[in-house]
Amino acid sequence: MKYVDEFRDGSLAKNLAASIAREVRDRDYSFMEFCGGHTHAISRYGVTDLLPNNVRMIHGPGCPVCVLPIGRVDMAIALALEHGATLCTYADTVRIPASNNLSLLKAKARGAGIRMVYSAADALAFAQQHPEKQVVFFAIGFETTTPPTAVLIKQAKALGLKNFSVLCCHVLTPSAISNILESPEVRQYGTVPLDGFIGPAHVSMVIGSRPYEFFAEEYRKPVVIAGFEPLDVMQAILMLVRQVNEDRAEVENEFTRAVTRDGNLKAQNLVAEVFELRREFEWRGLGLVPYSALKIRREFAEFDAELRFPLGYRAVPDNKACECGAILRGVKRPWDCKVFGTVCTPESPMGSCMVSSEGACAAHYTYGRFKNIEEVSA
Repeated sequence: MKYVDEFRDGSLAKNLAASIAREVRDRDYSFMEFCGGHTHAISRYGVTDLLPNNVRMIHGPGCPVCVLPIGRVDMAIALALEHGATLCTYADTVRIPASNNLSLLKAKARGAGIRMVYSAADALAFAQQHPEKQVVFFAIGFETTTPPTAVLIKQAKALGLKNFSVLCCHVLTPSAISNILESPEVRQYGTVPLDGFIGPAHVSMVIGSRPYEFFAEEYRKPVVIAGFEPLDVMQAILMLVRQVNEDRAEVENEFTRAVTRDGNLKAQNLVAEVFELRREFEWRGLGLVPYSALKIRREFAEFDAELRFPLGYRAVPDNKACECGAILRGVKRPWDCKVFGTVCTPESPMGSCMVSSEGACAAHYTYGRFKNIEEVSA
Protein backbone atom coordinates (compact mmCIF):
# COMPACT_ATOMS: atom_id res chain seq x y z
CA MET A 1 0.00 0.00 0.00
CA LYS A 2 1.37 3.40 -0.98
CA TYR A 3 -1.37 5.88 -0.25
CA VAL A 4 -3.37 6.87 2.80
CA ASP A 5 -6.72 6.11 1.13
CA GLU A 6 -5.74 2.46 0.84
CA PHE A 7 -5.51 2.24 4.61
CA ARG A 8 -9.12 3.47 4.85
CA ASP A 9 -10.66 1.25 2.18
CA GLY A 10 -14.12 0.10 3.31
CA SER A 11 -14.09 -3.19 1.40
CA LEU A 12 -10.73 -4.14 2.90
CA ALA A 13 -12.07 -3.23 6.34
CA LYS A 14 -15.02 -5.59 5.84
CA ASN A 15 -12.63 -8.36 4.78
CA LEU A 16 -10.55 -7.82 7.91
CA ALA A 17 -13.69 -7.77 10.05
CA ALA A 18 -14.76 -11.09 8.53
CA SER A 19 -11.32 -12.56 9.21
CA ILE A 20 -11.47 -11.46 12.85
CA ALA A 21 -14.98 -12.93 13.20
CA ARG A 22 -13.77 -16.26 11.82
CA GLU A 23 -10.74 -16.36 14.12
CA VAL A 24 -12.39 -15.54 17.46
CA ARG A 25 -13.37 -18.41 19.71
CA ASP A 26 -15.91 -18.87 22.47
CA ARG A 27 -14.14 -16.59 24.92
CA ASP A 28 -13.68 -12.88 25.60
CA TYR A 29 -10.76 -10.87 24.23
CA SER A 30 -9.67 -7.61 25.87
CA PHE A 31 -7.01 -5.52 24.14
CA MET A 32 -5.67 -2.18 25.29
CA GLU A 33 -4.73 0.41 22.71
CA PHE A 34 -2.17 2.33 24.72
CA CYS A 35 -1.88 5.33 22.44
CA GLY A 36 -4.43 8.13 22.23
CA GLY A 37 -3.88 8.26 18.48
CA HIS A 38 -5.29 4.74 18.22
CA THR A 39 -8.22 5.67 20.47
CA HIS A 40 -8.98 8.57 18.14
CA ALA A 41 -8.78 6.36 15.04
CA ILE A 42 -10.95 3.64 16.57
CA SER A 43 -13.67 6.15 17.45
CA ARG A 44 -13.44 8.18 14.26
CA TYR A 45 -13.69 5.22 11.90
CA GLY A 46 -16.06 3.10 13.99
CA VAL A 47 -13.65 0.19 14.28
CA THR A 48 -15.47 -1.25 17.31
CA ASP A 49 -18.66 -1.47 15.24
CA LEU A 50 -16.91 -3.97 12.99
CA LEU A 51 -15.64 -6.19 15.80
CA PRO A 52 -17.38 -9.24 17.29
CA ASN A 53 -19.12 -8.60 20.62
CA ASN A 54 -16.54 -10.64 22.51
CA VAL A 55 -13.63 -8.44 21.37
CA ARG A 56 -13.33 -5.43 23.65
CA MET A 57 -11.01 -2.47 23.15
CA ILE A 58 -9.78 -0.77 26.33
CA HIS A 59 -8.39 2.74 26.30
CA GLY A 60 -4.98 3.25 27.89
CA PRO A 61 -3.03 6.24 29.24
CA GLY A 62 -1.42 7.10 25.92
CA CYS A 63 -2.57 10.71 25.61
CA PRO A 64 0.18 13.04 26.93
CA VAL A 65 -2.31 15.79 27.77
CA CYS A 66 -4.56 13.34 29.63
CA VAL A 67 -1.85 11.94 31.90
CA LEU A 68 -0.45 15.33 32.90
CA PRO A 69 -1.29 15.77 36.60
CA ILE A 70 -2.89 18.94 37.92
CA GLY A 71 0.20 19.76 39.97
CA ARG A 72 2.30 20.11 36.82
CA VAL A 73 -0.23 22.43 35.21
CA ASP A 74 -0.24 24.47 38.42
CA MET A 75 3.55 24.83 38.10
CA ALA A 76 3.19 26.14 34.56
CA ILE A 77 0.53 28.64 35.65
CA ALA A 78 2.73 29.78 38.56
CA LEU A 79 5.61 30.48 36.17
CA ALA A 80 3.46 32.91 34.21
CA LEU A 81 1.28 34.41 36.96
CA GLU A 82 3.71 34.57 39.88
CA HIS A 83 7.17 34.69 38.32
CA GLY A 84 6.41 36.82 35.26
CA ALA A 85 7.73 34.33 32.73
CA THR A 86 6.33 33.90 29.25
CA LEU A 87 5.18 30.31 28.99
CA CYS A 88 5.25 28.76 25.53
CA THR A 89 3.04 25.71 25.19
CA TYR A 90 1.18 23.52 22.73
CA ALA A 91 -2.47 24.43 22.24
CA ASP A 92 -3.88 21.23 23.77
CA THR A 93 -2.48 22.05 27.20
CA VAL A 94 -4.13 25.44 27.63
CA ARG A 95 -7.56 24.06 28.55
CA ILE A 96 -6.50 21.39 31.06
CA PRO A 97 -8.40 22.12 34.31
CA ALA A 98 -6.04 23.06 37.14
CA SER A 99 -6.40 24.18 40.76
CA ASN A 100 -8.57 27.09 41.88
CA ASN A 101 -10.80 26.78 38.83
CA LEU A 102 -7.89 27.87 36.64
CA SER A 103 -6.36 26.69 33.40
CA LEU A 104 -3.56 28.15 31.30
CA LEU A 105 -6.21 29.78 29.12
CA LYS A 106 -7.92 31.38 32.12
CA ALA A 107 -4.54 32.50 33.46
CA LYS A 108 -3.88 34.14 30.11
CA ALA A 109 -7.18 36.00 30.47
CA ARG A 110 -5.88 37.31 33.80
CA GLY A 111 -2.85 38.78 32.06
CA ALA A 112 -0.36 35.91 32.35
CA GLY A 113 2.17 35.52 29.56
CA ILE A 114 0.88 32.36 27.91
CA ARG A 115 1.88 31.85 24.29
CA MET A 116 0.72 28.95 22.11
CA VAL A 117 3.34 27.55 19.74
CA TYR A 118 3.28 25.01 16.92
CA SER A 119 6.72 23.59 17.67
CA ALA A 120 9.47 23.69 20.25
CA ALA A 121 11.56 25.75 17.83
CA ASP A 122 8.97 28.55 18.03
CA ALA A 123 9.67 28.93 21.76
CA LEU A 124 13.40 29.27 21.17
CA ALA A 125 12.87 31.82 18.41
CA PHE A 126 10.62 33.87 20.70
CA ALA A 127 13.31 33.88 23.40
CA GLN A 128 15.87 35.13 20.89
CA GLN A 129 13.54 37.89 19.72
CA HIS A 130 12.73 39.03 23.29
CA PRO A 131 15.92 38.95 25.39
CA GLU A 132 14.15 41.09 28.03
CA LYS A 133 11.69 38.27 28.82
CA GLN A 134 12.20 35.00 30.66
CA VAL A 135 10.77 32.41 28.28
CA VAL A 136 9.84 28.91 29.42
CA PHE A 137 8.87 26.05 27.14
CA PHE A 138 6.29 23.70 28.71
CA ALA A 139 7.64 20.38 27.38
CA ILE A 140 5.17 17.49 27.53
CA GLY A 141 4.73 14.24 25.69
CA PHE A 142 6.09 10.75 25.27
CA GLU A 143 9.25 9.61 23.51
CA THR A 144 7.99 11.10 20.24
CA THR A 145 8.28 14.75 21.32
CA THR A 146 11.34 14.35 23.56
CA PRO A 147 14.06 14.54 20.83
CA PRO A 148 12.88 17.99 19.61
CA THR A 149 13.11 19.27 23.19
CA ALA A 150 16.63 17.89 23.46
CA VAL A 151 17.57 19.70 20.25
CA LEU A 152 16.05 22.87 21.66
CA ILE A 153 18.12 22.73 24.85
CA LYS A 154 21.34 22.03 22.95
CA GLN A 155 20.65 24.97 20.63
CA ALA A 156 19.93 27.26 23.58
CA LYS A 157 23.28 26.32 25.12
CA ALA A 158 25.13 26.83 21.82
CA LEU A 159 23.52 30.27 21.50
CA GLY A 160 24.33 31.16 25.10
CA LEU A 161 20.74 32.18 25.86
CA LYS A 162 20.20 33.40 29.41
CA ASN A 163 16.47 33.98 29.17
CA PHE A 164 15.31 30.52 28.11
CA SER A 165 14.44 27.41 30.11
CA VAL A 166 12.29 24.27 29.92
CA LEU A 167 9.68 22.89 32.29
CA CYS A 168 10.28 19.24 31.50
CA CYS A 169 7.30 16.88 31.79
CA HIS A 170 8.34 14.20 29.30
CA VAL A 171 7.17 10.71 30.25
CA LEU A 172 8.02 7.19 29.12
CA THR A 173 5.71 4.60 27.58
CA PRO A 174 7.22 1.29 28.86
CA SER A 175 7.04 2.44 32.49
CA ALA A 176 3.34 3.21 32.15
CA ILE A 177 2.61 -0.22 30.65
CA SER A 178 4.52 -1.87 33.50
CA ASN A 179 2.52 0.14 36.02
CA ILE A 180 -0.76 -0.96 34.48
CA LEU A 181 0.27 -4.61 34.49
CA GLU A 182 1.49 -4.40 38.09
CA SER A 183 -1.54 -2.53 39.39
CA PRO A 184 -3.87 -4.40 41.78
CA GLU A 185 -6.83 -3.93 39.43
CA VAL A 186 -5.03 -5.89 36.73
CA ARG A 187 -2.85 -8.39 38.52
CA GLN A 188 -4.75 -9.25 41.70
CA TYR A 189 -8.43 -8.66 41.19
CA GLY A 190 -8.78 -8.98 37.44
CA THR A 191 -10.96 -5.87 37.14
CA VAL A 192 -9.21 -5.06 33.86
CA PRO A 193 -8.57 -8.33 32.04
CA LEU A 194 -5.89 -7.58 29.47
CA ASP A 195 -5.08 -10.14 26.80
CA GLY A 196 -2.69 -7.93 24.86
CA PHE A 197 -1.63 -4.46 23.75
CA ILE A 198 -1.69 -2.47 20.54
CA GLY A 199 1.68 -0.75 20.76
CA PRO A 200 2.02 2.96 19.90
CA ALA A 201 3.14 3.97 16.43
CA HIS A 202 5.07 7.23 16.69
CA VAL A 203 6.68 6.32 20.01
CA SER A 204 7.89 3.04 18.52
CA MET A 205 9.44 4.88 15.58
CA VAL A 206 11.82 6.39 18.16
CA ILE A 207 12.36 3.57 20.68
CA GLY A 208 11.77 0.62 18.33
CA SER A 209 9.97 -2.61 19.16
CA ARG A 210 12.70 -4.04 21.41
CA PRO A 211 11.48 -2.40 24.71
CA TYR A 212 8.14 -4.24 24.48
CA GLU A 213 9.77 -7.66 24.46
CA PHE A 214 9.94 -7.51 28.25
CA PHE A 215 6.14 -7.43 28.54
CA ALA A 216 5.74 -10.40 26.27
CA GLU A 217 8.30 -12.43 28.22
CA GLU A 218 7.59 -11.32 31.80
CA TYR A 219 3.82 -10.89 31.72
CA ARG A 220 2.91 -13.20 28.85
CA LYS A 221 1.08 -10.39 27.07
CA PRO A 222 1.32 -10.12 23.28
CA VAL A 223 2.09 -6.70 21.80
CA VAL A 224 1.40 -5.69 18.20
CA ILE A 225 2.75 -2.30 17.12
CA ALA A 226 0.30 -0.67 14.72
CA GLY A 227 -0.01 2.42 12.57
CA PHE A 228 -2.80 4.94 13.11
CA GLU A 229 -4.98 4.17 10.11
CA PRO A 230 -8.14 2.09 10.66
CA LEU A 231 -6.85 -0.87 8.64
CA ASP A 232 -3.62 -0.78 10.66
CA VAL A 233 -5.63 -1.11 13.85
CA MET A 234 -7.86 -3.89 12.51
CA GLN A 235 -4.88 -5.86 11.24
CA ALA A 236 -3.25 -5.50 14.67
CA ILE A 237 -6.43 -6.80 16.36
CA LEU A 238 -6.43 -9.82 14.04
CA MET A 239 -2.77 -10.49 14.89
CA LEU A 240 -3.52 -10.24 18.62
CA VAL A 241 -6.48 -12.62 18.35
CA ARG A 242 -4.27 -15.15 16.61
CA GLN A 243 -1.59 -14.87 19.29
CA VAL A 244 -4.13 -15.38 22.06
CA ASN A 245 -5.66 -18.38 20.26
CA GLU A 246 -2.25 -19.94 19.79
CA ASP A 247 -1.18 -19.15 23.38
CA ARG A 248 1.69 -17.03 22.10
CA ALA A 249 3.04 -13.86 23.69
CA GLU A 250 5.31 -12.11 21.23
CA VAL A 251 6.05 -8.64 19.95
CA GLU A 252 4.86 -8.29 16.37
CA ASN A 253 5.24 -5.26 14.17
CA GLU A 254 2.32 -4.40 11.89
CA PHE A 255 3.79 -0.93 11.25
CA THR A 256 6.84 -2.20 9.38
CA ARG A 257 6.76 0.75 6.99
CA ALA A 258 8.00 3.01 9.81
CA VAL A 259 9.09 0.96 12.85
CA THR A 260 12.18 -1.22 13.29
CA ARG A 261 13.35 -3.31 16.24
CA ASP A 262 16.05 -0.83 17.27
CA GLY A 263 14.24 2.41 16.44
CA ASN A 264 15.92 5.73 15.76
CA LEU A 265 19.33 5.42 17.43
CA LYS A 266 20.32 9.00 16.64
CA ALA A 267 17.23 10.31 18.45
CA GLN A 268 17.80 7.93 21.37
CA ASN A 269 21.41 9.08 21.78
CA LEU A 270 20.36 12.71 21.65
CA VAL A 271 17.78 12.18 24.40
CA ALA A 272 20.32 10.30 26.53
CA GLU A 273 22.78 13.18 26.18
CA VAL A 274 20.37 15.84 27.45
CA PHE A 275 18.04 13.94 29.82
CA GLU A 276 18.21 11.39 32.61
CA LEU A 277 15.58 9.39 34.49
CA ARG A 278 13.60 10.87 37.35
CA ARG A 279 13.25 8.64 40.39
CA GLU A 280 9.49 9.07 40.25
CA PHE A 281 6.85 11.13 38.50
CA GLU A 282 3.13 11.52 39.06
CA TRP A 283 0.80 10.46 36.27
CA ARG A 284 -2.86 11.33 36.26
CA GLY A 285 -4.71 8.09 36.90
CA LEU A 286 -1.60 6.08 37.71
CA GLY A 287 -0.19 8.01 40.66
CA LEU A 288 3.55 8.03 41.32
CA VAL A 289 5.32 5.82 38.81
CA PRO A 290 9.03 5.13 39.42
CA TYR A 291 11.51 5.90 36.67
CA SER A 292 8.75 6.90 34.30
CA ALA A 293 9.82 10.40 33.29
CA LEU A 294 12.85 12.44 32.32
CA LYS A 295 14.64 15.41 33.83
CA ILE A 296 17.33 17.65 32.40
CA ARG A 297 20.91 16.54 33.08
CA ARG A 298 23.26 18.55 35.26
CA GLU A 299 25.29 19.60 32.21
CA PHE A 300 22.24 21.54 30.98
CA ALA A 301 20.89 22.57 34.41
CA GLU A 302 20.89 26.27 33.49
CA PHE A 303 17.96 25.53 31.18
CA ASP A 304 15.90 23.70 33.80
CA ALA A 305 12.95 25.90 34.83
CA GLU A 306 12.50 23.87 38.02
CA LEU A 307 15.96 25.03 39.11
CA ARG A 308 15.85 28.55 37.70
CA PHE A 309 12.58 29.45 39.42
CA PRO A 310 11.49 28.69 43.00
CA LEU A 311 8.95 26.09 41.98
CA GLY A 312 7.63 23.39 44.25
CA TYR A 313 5.51 20.47 43.16
CA ARG A 314 2.29 19.75 45.02
CA ALA A 315 0.08 16.79 44.18
CA VAL A 316 -3.54 17.81 43.63
CA PRO A 317 -6.44 15.32 43.57
CA ASP A 318 -8.72 15.24 40.54
CA ASN A 319 -12.24 16.59 40.61
CA LYS A 320 -14.31 14.00 42.54
CA ALA A 321 -16.97 13.97 39.84
CA CYS A 322 -14.43 13.18 37.12
CA GLU A 323 -13.47 9.58 36.27
CA CYS A 324 -10.42 10.42 34.15
CA GLY A 325 -8.09 8.45 36.41
CA ALA A 326 -10.14 5.26 36.14
CA ILE A 327 -10.60 5.73 32.38
CA LEU A 328 -6.84 6.13 31.87
CA ARG A 329 -6.25 2.83 33.71
CA GLY A 330 -8.91 1.09 31.65
CA VAL A 331 -11.01 0.40 34.75
CA LYS A 332 -13.92 2.47 33.43
CA ARG A 333 -15.18 3.62 30.04
CA PRO A 334 -16.02 7.25 29.20
CA TRP A 335 -19.78 6.73 29.48
CA ASP A 336 -19.32 5.27 33.00
CA CYS A 337 -18.57 8.82 34.18
CA LYS A 338 -21.67 10.61 35.47
CA VAL A 339 -20.64 13.98 34.01
CA PHE A 340 -19.62 12.67 30.58
CA GLY A 341 -21.48 14.40 27.78
CA THR A 342 -23.53 16.55 30.15
CA VAL A 343 -21.50 18.83 32.39
CA CYS A 344 -18.24 17.65 30.79
CA THR A 345 -17.92 18.26 27.04
CA PRO A 346 -15.03 19.33 24.76
CA GLU A 347 -16.31 22.92 25.04
CA SER A 348 -16.28 22.82 28.86
CA PRO A 349 -14.03 19.94 29.98
CA MET A 350 -13.95 18.95 33.64
CA GLY A 351 -11.14 16.48 33.13
CA SER A 352 -8.11 16.08 30.91
CA CYS A 353 -9.58 13.13 28.95
CA MET A 354 -12.07 15.56 27.40
CA VAL A 355 -9.46 18.20 26.49
CA SER A 356 -7.28 16.63 23.81
CA SER A 357 -8.68 15.11 20.63
CA GLU A 358 -6.68 12.00 21.56
CA GLY A 359 -8.40 11.72 24.93
CA ALA A 360 -10.81 8.80 25.26
CA CYS A 361 -13.71 10.98 26.39
CA ALA A 362 -13.23 13.58 23.65
CA ALA A 363 -12.92 10.90 20.98
CA HIS A 364 -16.10 9.13 22.09
CA TYR A 365 -18.03 12.39 22.40
CA THR A 366 -16.85 13.86 19.10
CA TYR A 367 -17.70 10.80 17.03
CA GLY A 368 -20.92 9.91 18.82
CA ARG A 369 -19.67 6.63 20.30
CA PHE A 370 -21.48 7.43 23.53
CA LYS A 371 -24.89 7.31 21.85
CA ASN A 372 -25.13 3.54 22.20
CA ILE A 373 -24.74 3.64 25.97
CA GLU A 374 -28.17 2.12 26.62
CA GLU A 375 -27.53 -0.71 24.18
CA VAL A 376 -24.10 -1.43 25.71
CA SER A 377 -25.45 -1.23 29.26
CA ALA A 378 -28.30 -3.56 28.40
